[in-house]
Amino acid sequence: MTRARQAILLVEDDARLAAMVAEYLGRHDLDVTVAPDGERGLAALRRGRFDVVLLDVMLPGVDGLEVCRRIRAAPEWAALPVLMLTARGEDVDKIVGLELGADDYLAKPFNPRELLARIRAVLRRGAAVPRARFVAGGLVLDYDAREVTVDGRRIVVTHHEFELLAALARANGRVLSREQLMDALRGEEYEAFDRSIDVHVSKLRAKIEADPRAPRYLKTVRGVGYALVRPGP
Repeated sequence: MTRARQAILLVEDDARLAAMVAEYLGRHDLDVTVAPDGERGLAALRRGRFDVVLLDVMLPGVDGLEVCRRIRAAPEWAALPVLMLTARGEDVDKIVGLELGADDYLAKPFNPRELLARIRAVLRRGAAVPRARFVAGGLVLDYDAREVTVDGRRIVVTHHEFELLAALARANGRVLSREQLMDALRGEEYEAFDRSIDVHVSKLRAKIEADPRAPRYLKTVRGVGYALVRPGP
């Protein structure tokens, strides 16, 4: 039986670049749908099911940042991986994209092989999630359903946020450095962009902690990294 090809939504107004990316990814068993602007990208999401969204920032009309914001605001798309493709390469722009819920950021011009590697890493992470649950007091990670609940209340998290929690949960209380977390999230070694981990941790604390300034679950070990712990009675 032939395995279904993974579906990629590419939202890119540069027709030449879009055609090149679609052709390259198509040769590597990925089914690419191209949308030339933000509104049509959102319309494509409403019509079909996708495994990854490749999203340009500089789009006509509704820009990529607004598209990302709308994706993360919709519960049915909250865990959908979003990779930003943009000519902006400054750290501040990366942080803005991450704060809006993007899972990764690739500056133009990029090597198609690097893009493919990042897409495959995202897909591998999803396939490798163990079929179990992690329970820490009122915090529950359901790996099968890819859901997070706190005291029975479902918490909407992004794909990247779930993977960060899962990596910490698998460490079973051990402290993981930023570099270790970045390696776990990307699936390969690379030059760590440390502040992206801090951004995701801050956003997760705002979602899962009653008081993010005094976290019960997601702890910082100063100068070392982060740990997900089971709170005491």
